[in-house]
Amino acid sequence: MSDRSPEASSPAVSARMRRTGRRDTTVELAIRRELHRRGHRYRVDRRPSDRLRTRADILFTRGRVAVFIDGCFWHGCPEHGTTPKANAKWWQEKIAANIARDQRTDQSLRAEGWLVVRIWEHEDVMTAATRVEDALARRRADSAG
Repeated sequence: MSDRSPEASSPAVSARMRRTGRRDTTVELAIRRELHRRGHRYRVDRRPSDRLRTRADILFTRGRVAVFIDGCFWHGCPEHGTTPKANAKWWQEKIAANIARDQRTDQSLRAEGWLVVRIWEHEDVMTAATRVEDALARRRADSAG
């Protein structure tokens, strides 16, 4: 894959890509609000490991639970992921590289003792918050037992 991004297929596409934020997406904010409402406290947009450049969207340092909220487009959702028609080969390679990076990140964090939770942006907020709570409960049970 080329290191340089191809030219945008239109000014509208270029503007949309520029508006896509790295953090504080609508879904991320909703899940954080729900977790906070349920009494959980966490770190936001932090690196769980000094060995990785990747930043978790939500990080529970005490329980060593790292939560990533993945966008369907950027992370290749099998249900909703799409490939643009313009520059299709470049985008296929880019998304495949993102998926491979996510898998490497998960493996590295697990090797360091982290529990990784991946949430797709299309998931129901309540269900996603419950998945995170379940992971935290598993961690508490593991450390108590």
